[in-house]
Amino acid sequence: MDTQVQNFAVANLRRRPVVVETGGFVAGFTPDTPSPHLNYATPLPGAEPTEQDVKALIDAFAERGLMPRLEFAPEAAPGVAPALWAAGFETEGVHEYLVCTPSGLTVPRSIHAPGVETPATDEEYADLDAALAEAFGGVFAPSAEGAARLRRTQQGGGAVRFVRTPEGGCAGGASCSPPAEDTAELSGVGTRPAHRGRGVAGAVTAAVTGAMFAAGAGSVWLEYSGEGSRRVYERVGYRPQGTRLYLALPGEQRH
Repeated sequence: MDTQVQNFAVANLRRRPVVVETGGFVAGFTPDTPSPHLNYATPLPGAEPTEQDVKALIDAFAERGLMPRLEFAPEAAPGVAPALWAAGFETEGVHEYLVCTPSGLTVPRSIHAPGVETPATDEEYADLDAALAEAFGGVFAPSAEGAARLRRTQQGGGAVRFVRTPEGGCAGGASCSPPAEDTAELSGVGTRPAHRGRGVAGAVTAAVTGAMFAAGAGSVWLEYSGEGSRRVYERVGYRPQGTRLYLALPGEQRH
């Protein structure tokens, strides 16, 4: 699964508005934001970069005033992390990823399970973007660009779902990338603090996962942020499969 997830990461970055490929790396850039979560690189499976390859990658980020950063499944390219560490990259984190297959998906059936919808209007996309911003504690600010990215995900073959509040707003939601390499990445699952503990995360996770299976994906994978969210995903049918490594080059190491 590590190689499949890594092949997916490559294919997904090649969808970005600006793509640079150099020395066994693929870097995807999103010009409307400097967010490191939307501007990063990943290696090709099996890549064994040289010192010059790493320098060329660093230069691609420097030309855009961005921090060099990578996300990848280290087991799929064992030679990459040592080359990056030698160049001064530091580890941001090591995250376990979970995988769900069609036979393992468990959809909540309780009469108390919240209803899940697909956003259709600009207002609904904007409200979902704002709900996710609140759910993630202000890591990113709600914006027209964020709402537009959610719409592009839905219209481009991915899945975006949300749960309404009793007042008609957005309690929380989730998005999943369009499939590539027979898998898809589920990300951005979030619930506003006032609506947690009511099954929102489980409901939207099951809904977007099911949508990807209906579209023909053989699996869906995700990363989790804590044991509480892991339990939510495992109840839906996700199981541990491997790890992903996050590396970045601090400013003082770039010269």
